[in-house]
Amino acid sequence: MIPTENVYNRPVTLKNVLKFAVPTIVMTVFMSFYTMVDGLFVSNLIGTDALSAVNLTAPIIALVTAISTMLATGGSAVIMKKRGEQKTKEANEDFTFLIIVNVVVGFIMSCLGYFLMDMIFESMALSAKIFSYCHLYLSRYLIFTIPILLMNNFTLYMIAAGKSALSMGCSIAGGILNIVLDYVLISVLDMGIAGAAIATGLGYSVTAVVGMVIFSNKNSLIHFVKPICRLKTLFHAATNGSSEMATSLVTGIVTMMFNWTMLKYVGENGVAAITIIMYVLMFATSLYTGYSYGVAPMISFYYGEQNHEKLKKLIQMSLKTIGLMAVVTLGISLILTQPLVSVFARSDNPVFDLAVTGNHICSFALIFIGFNIFASGMFTALSNGVVSAVLAFSRSFVFMVIAMLVLPAVFGVTGVWLATPVAEFAAICLSCIIFIKNKKRYNY
Repeated sequence: MIPTENVYNRPVTLKNVLKFAVPTIVMTVFMSFYTMVDGLFVSNLIGTDALSAVNLTAPIIALVTAISTMLATGGSAVIMKKRGEQKTKEANEDFTFLIIVNVVVGFIMSCLGYFLMDMIFESMALSAKIFSYCHLYLSRYLIFTIPILLMNNFTLYMIAAGKSALSMGCSIAGGILNIVLDYVLISVLDMGIAGAAIATGLGYSVTAVVGMVIFSNKNSLIHFVKPICRLKTLFHAATNGSSEMATSLVTGIVTMMFNWTMLKYVGENGVAAITIIMYVLMFATSLYTGYSYGVAPMISFYYGEQNHEKLKKLIQMSLKTIGLMAVVTLGISLILTQPLVSVFARSDNPVFDLAVTGNHICSFALIFIGFNIFASGMFTALSNGVVSAVLAFSRSFVFMVIAMLVLPAVFGVTGVWLATPVAEFAAICLSCIIFIKNKKRYNY
């Protein structure tokens, strides 16, 4: 049997890169299904008010998972860099230590979520019905905080350990379990929106359980050993993954801004419409995220062994691949807007027309999103968390907040739809500048 390490010694060809990337693309697509399937069942079996509630809880969920996202992405890059440097024992010690930190973080964030959620919902001045939906959904979701954080970590570490197919299999199994449980818990057992949250939590738990088994095996490229508490490693993982944490945090904040703006201009139907558009964008974005996750360990490994030729070829090939994906996803989103929206809302529902109009405008962000995601992920993989954080924070927060403050004030609801494409365009301009500036430093 060929050792797992040899996958990094293969030539950088499109075929070999796709062997890494395709499983992670499928994996992230199925992960996006977790949220989309909830929305599908909730909107059709409960109603668009409940769909609005799922979106209103999203910012709190993003806050709860932000630190884990940081440690997962940053830690994966740090550990694979050490593997490239042949520091095997130290890499495994750091891996075990970071997983333990994630469990502790999960417990703390779950407690904070329970303590603060009603206070946050009350500040939104929601109707009693939607407030109840929000409370029921989030209170059940938070039960699964630790498995969800472990899923975030094990997903990336399976990829880094050369087990992307297994990671994909776990995501598919979790997605199927989520679909089945959504129907059983919501429709058959009549548990309503609480059932949707439980179904999602159990779907996420599949990867957490499998990961515990896989990484307990000493033959795995990365595996559990007696941990060593190295604060330096924790610091490097945190700083290196700070861009991903920033993305998670500001995504929650920006989602709240979208919700408040839509409540102001259109009311609760507007929140439901923006939720549907976010699902469509999230599905397309998952393709880019999956590709970036797939090639990140390769970038980290080649950087660790100072193989500039392979690094340069990989990055150039990635940019061409993402460009092709951008054209395809934009075309599909524009052509299939009405069928996609009709899955969540009937044509006679006022939410339908709002979502169709919004998606036609927001879809143009897909031209830029992939390059922005890859640029941030690339610098994380190169262990340059500062640059990655600047790119992610500017894209997800600075440009988006400016767009959300200015465009709706000038164009009304149309300005809300324009905000995402405009912010992504500004972000790709910054990505290009930083990419060119660092070209000589990393020899890509």
